[in-house]
Amino acid sequence: MYEIVNQTNEKIDELTIVDSLVQQVVKKFDLQNSEFNIILVDNEYIHKLNKEYRNIDRETDVITFALEDDKDVCLDHRILGDIYISIDKAHSQSLEYGHSFLRELSFLTVHGMLHLLGYDHMTKEDEAVMFKLQDEILESVGINR
Repeated sequence: MYEIVNQTNEKIDELTIVDSLVQQVVKKFDLQNSEFNIILVDNEYIHKLNKEYRNIDRETDVITFALEDDKDVCLDHRILGDIYISIDKAHSQSLEYGHSFLRELSFLTVHGMLHLLGYDHMTKEDEAVMFKLQDEILESVGINR
């Protein structure tokens, strides 16, 4: 069970496709008995979160608050946590990287979901695993660079 919450004033037509993407990740990782939220916010809001919880005084693109840090946890019902995505950053990064807003929003969604599942990119080895999974998931729903 998950919810995608748009806390911005922006109408985001791409959310239908993002919802389909999330369903693919839920199926791939067998998360039917899991709860999490994806919350879309602006730069100002994510800046506050970043400063308060990470002591970094700037906006960022995505922040996850994982309630489980071990991707090998096996429970009947899991409460994974929350993913905050800056819509402002998604727009600016899509222009910066030369791809669509949908691709950037999808990437940030998958990236956040993998963090909730315990994946990280702190070492080169972990980064390779996580980024390969991201690419596989995005390509499986036809979202390419």
